[in-house]
Amino acid sequence: MAAKAIMVQGTASSVGKSLVAAALCRIFARTGLRVAPFKAQNMSNNAAALPDGSEIGRAQYLQALAARAEPRAEMNPILLKPESDLRSQVILMGKPYATLKAAEYYGRKAFLWEAVVQACAVLSADADLLVVEGAGSPAEINLAACDIVNMAVARHLGSPVILVADIDPGGVFAQVVGTLALLSEEDRALVRGIVINKFRGDIGLLEPGIGMLERLSGIPVLGVIPMLKGLALPDEDGATIKVGGSAAGDVPGASGEKRLDIVIIKLPHIANFDDFDVLALEPAAALRYVDEAGDLGQPDVIILPGTKSTMADLAWLEERGFADGIRWLARTGTAVVGICGGFQMLGESIDDPERIEGGGGSMKGLCLLPVRTVFKPDKKVSPRRGRAETSLGGRLAPLAGIVLEGYEIHNGEAEVNGPSFAQLETEEGIVGDGARSSDGGVWGTYLHDIFSSDEFRKAWLATFGARAREESRKAALDASIDALADAVEAALDLEKLREIIGLAGLEPKRKGEP
Repeated sequence: MAAKAIMVQGTASSVGKSLVAAALCRIFARTGLRVAPFKAQNMSNNAAALPDGSEIGRAQYLQALAARAEPRAEMNPILLKPESDLRSQVILMGKPYATLKAAEYYGRKAFLWEAVVQACAVLSADADLLVVEGAGSPAEINLAACDIVNMAVARHLGSPVILVADIDPGGVFAQVVGTLALLSEEDRALVRGIVINKFRGDIGLLEPGIGMLERLSGIPVLGVIPMLKGLALPDEDGATIKVGGSAAGDVPGASGEKRLDIVIIKLPHIANFDDFDVLALEPAAALRYVDEAGDLGQPDVIILPGTKSTMADLAWLEERGFADGIRWLARTGTAVVGICGGFQMLGESIDDPERIEGGGGSMKGLCLLPVRTVFKPDKKVSPRRGRAETSLGGRLAPLAGIVLEGYEIHNGEAEVNGPSFAQLETEEGIVGDGARSSDGGVWGTYLHDIFSSDEFRKAWLATFGARAREESRKAALDASIDALADAVEAALDLEKLREIIGLAGLEPKRKGEP
């Protein structure tokens, strides 16, 4: 018997579809059901590397963790990674497929749809329930003929849809009524429940509107989810990053001491920015994302994050005055860290002879590390484990030999004319990774998620005199997923939702059972 399915769609982007879907994954997994998340097409530069060398969106990776399921490429068969306003790299079943403009992509709808259908079939074969996420809004009438992620998936699976709307910016009732009005009669019939998300205030003031919305739409409101804060769960969209502000280190921490001021450059094509979520949880540290050089101040640390377009973002650093500012701050004692593309930028040069990033050519780097990067077609995608170099000295001496874990996703190969930062375990054996300056004030690595390595994070913060929390990142993440699930479960009419899905009397499958 095919798995049951419930689809989470939204009235717009960033209304909370991903986290509502993650909550449902955990809620139903806790009942013993075998749950699998699914999103046919995702657009994000936040990707997770899987052990088989494939990559999926971080949102689906989080949902897999919430479902207590092994992440796999079928959970996100199409991942679009924007390289500019006009083109995206298409990751198909976890592997690079092509770099396409929008018209080219939509011209391959039939081929891409077959991948979606096959992925659905594979997941359904070994699950009781698929929790399916849509993208953007199902009411984008200009794209309806090209749809392979919203109502097309719901129709294919015969899945009921719950529609999530964000009340925080206002206009929530118009969001819902307008969305429903633009759907075809067939698609509107699939919408079986409405969820109002991110509510704060007196719910009594909302109730008259809920009753009117139900009468206008003929669809029940399944619940109102409150604005949830402090869950430390990653966003998948860089547009949600807040920038600017004064030097955060001037704000005292919980124990009264000055907090570590960490600045992260919000690059135009920033990728995998959830690398730093774990640092945001540290009471002794304060993170600021900046996109104006004038907001740099004099921080304790500057981090150059990963990017989908290293050369374009390096040019942006120069144009916006960041490059000179970073070089000056490095000379005056600010620590500078580069992750993946940020590591490449810290080097002496970047060459793209095969036009991997589109424009080709060569660029001078920030010249803070003795590294030359050459882009090549082969993409490295893999979880990694290793240790910081035992020879680390200067500021980095306390990190020597510490265990590291994370993942690589990059095209460039670095020629390092100096000591590496870490030794990583690879299929070819132990290889050097990253680079560091002689005094340890500047270092870089290809290893994403390095700060989630608890021992490393604690030792790194200690080099600045900052004390880290004792709770592990893994435990904190799982606790946040449970807290999210608890809040959503309390807010929704779960009995009605189970009825909509058709779960009454459903017994969980045993592994391998059809």
